[in-house]
Amino acid sequence: MRGIGVSPGVGFGPVRAIVGAVPEPPVKRHDGDADQARKTAVSALDAVARDLEGRGAMAASAGRAEARDVLEAQAMMARDPGLTELLSVKIDEGLSAPRAVFEAFAFYREVLGGAGEYVAGRVADLDDVRDRAVARLLGMPMPGLPVSDEPFVLVARDLAPADTALLDPSQVVAFVTEEGGPTSHTAILARAMGVPAVVACPGSASLPDATMVLVDGTSGDVRLDPAEDDLALARAVAARNRAVLPASGPGATRDGHAVPLLANIGVLADVDAAVAAGAEGVGLFRTEFLFLDRSIEPGGDEQEAVYRRVLQAFPERQVVVRVLDAGADKPLGFLPPPGEEPNPALGERGVRMLRRHPALLAGQLGALARAAADTTAILRVMAPMVTDVDDARFFAEACGEAGIESPGVMIEVPAAALRARDLAGEVEFFSIGTNDLAQYACAADRQVGRLARLQDPWQPALLDLVALAADAAQEAGKHCGVCGEAAGDPVLACVLTGLGVTSLSMSAPSLPLVRAALARHSLEECRTAAAAARSAASATAARAAAQSVLTSMTKP
Repeated sequence: MRGIGVSPGVGFGPVRAIVGAVPEPPVKRHDGDADQARKTAVSALDAVARDLEGRGAMAASAGRAEARDVLEAQAMMARDPGLTELLSVKIDEGLSAPRAVFEAFAFYREVLGGAGEYVAGRVADLDDVRDRAVARLLGMPMPGLPVSDEPFVLVARDLAPADTALLDPSQVVAFVTEEGGPTSHTAILARAMGVPAVVACPGSASLPDATMVLVDGTSGDVRLDPAEDDLALARAVAARNRAVLPASGPGATRDGHAVPLLANIGVLADVDAAVAAGAEGVGLFRTEFLFLDRSIEPGGDEQEAVYRRVLQAFPERQVVVRVLDAGADKPLGFLPPPGEEPNPALGERGVRMLRRHPALLAGQLGALARAAADTTAILRVMAPMVTDVDDARFFAEACGEAGIESPGVMIEVPAAALRARDLAGEVEFFSIGTNDLAQYACAADRQVGRLARLQDPWQPALLDLVALAADAAQEAGKHCGVCGEAAGDPVLACVLTGLGVTSLSMSAPSLPLVRAALARHSLEECRTAAAAARSAASATAARAAAQSVLTSMTKP
């Protein structure tokens, strides 16, 4: 079976499935006491919110701050005033409390499902809140993790954050889901915990319990009842990787070609994990968490304090900050909506939105410049969703006015990759976002699991676009990094290096694996593997070709 590998590593064991699926409640009417039905429904939602907050506190005490943030966001869903209002309307129409809850959530689920990648990725979170509330109202047990007396591979249609957050890595050796995508909360938490994971794997939810499976969280392969040779090889590779994983040190190929290995961070809690994993800096600091889910724009002092904390953690190291990537599918509560957008993924987001609200950008750049003034970190700032020279020039001029000397752009729109030579004359560096670049190049929504093969970063067309951007940067004497999920694949990291990429940024748990993979190969071997991958006609063939080259060249 094949899905999308979202957390590197291999795991082998018997399948165990999530227990206690919650059925859709029947269409029934309440007994005529609407007030009591309303109180019952709201009480169930409040109980769910309190339970999620409690799980979040437990996760935080176990060092999983990312899990706490996800669960607190779910608790906010349960307490959303709009949801409560719609629920009340349904009850006034005569529906029973369980059915009213189900239909109220169905409305929001439909809205989120069509709202674009970021918001659609929260549908699984919404479903989990709904199921927990309905289970309480029906007197059913909560859905949850299976009990097992041996380590197992957890399989589900999708994993709720409340379950993922409390996974025990010593018990759950890997997990596989039929739905989800690389940017879902399940994927984010899996990477943070270092548990191998594969999502968007068709048919996996139907695997019978006790089926023995081998899960490769890098390639996305899920092998049923693997042959002893396959199992022995996987274990040998895993053992070799563990044996050669340098805890820290600069990223470099075997012959000394430097490839700085940086960390992707989305919240302050990610900083400690990045430092502990030996990150040489930050290649992508997503600043959205400061702006989303707020009715008032964060002030300059608040922003400055957060930015300073990140910069101070990486003295003398580079910190690449992505300015606010909002709009379209990530609406801001303190800005008017951009108007009707039938396809938000192609709408007014990123720098497009910032060009319409230049004061918002100026405030963020000013806070970044002030934060950097009293630290020794090397601040670099980049704009998302840049398409052409006008976008790049606008951003570079805004950075100049704020006193920021290293403006850059993200290459995630195919037009930007195709005309990268034009952009290189306007900015100091590129950072390739392979997630969005794959989505736009292949016209395949990142959240649609059925299109997983088109979202594969091994698509030869995507590798061609990466090469175009890297070549243009090299000709101009500029840096070109990769900050998408592709950078965390140890084999693909070697290929990207061979394509001319100058730095790689990834989630902290992936850093040791990539560091070790690069150290085993020379730059010329990486270039040979890259050429082999680009010569292939499919993503599967590209991976196989690169793997074959690198395996044959690996020295004992």
